[in-house]
Amino acid sequence: MEAPDKSGKVDIPKKAIYRLSLYHRCLQKLHDNGVNTVSSTTLARAAGVKPAQLRKDLAYFGQFGTRGLGYPVEILSSVIRESLGREHLQPVILVGAGNLGSALLRYRGFEKEGFEVVAAFDANPEAAIARGVTIPVFPDTEIEAFVRARAVKLTILCVPAEFAQSVVNRLVGSGIQGVLNFSPITLEVPAEVTVNNVDLALELEHLSYFIR
Repeated sequence: MEAPDKSGKVDIPKKAIYRLSLYHRCLQKLHDNGVNTVSSTTLARAAGVKPAQLRKDLAYFGQFGTRGLGYPVEILSSVIRESLGREHLQPVILVGAGNLGSALLRYRGFEKEGFEVVAAFDANPEAAIARGVTIPVFPDTEIEAFVRARAVKLTILCVPAEFAQSVVNRLVGSGIQGVLNFSPITLEVPAEVTVNNVDLALELEHLSYFIR
């Protein structure tokens, strides 16, 4: 089995990256259940994609699996984890520790997926702490110094829409390269910065179409 070239990242489409995360999660569950090998059909069904799509996605990393035997769960999981940068916990900060931000800070599933929320920032840190947040919460004036000192590249943004662009400008200027945006606004960022938008109201609107 050929592993990805460690000298640089493989150029993979954004949608394929998302599916790789799904495959990794499914492989983790299989590993936890003591499964050693899995067929492309079974893994694809668990991830909600077609087998042909799964095989195409995995082909970015070389030749996987053995015909008639399937994919080795532990090895494939390790290769995907390394490709996604999850060999070590990636530090993440959260900006905007209001009701939604505080709820996310209390979520304990990030570390299982390879991420560690190391700090939060808010205009009113005391209010966030009063909500039961145990992760350190600092004044938002300290964002730049913290990001540079800790070389943080990822952030979760939960600030009101009217402040989101100015805050993301500061984050990008400090070295942030990836933003998970919960603020209901389209952010303008340089081409080298990736923004994933999570619009809860829009998702509910989408779901409501299928309700009869």
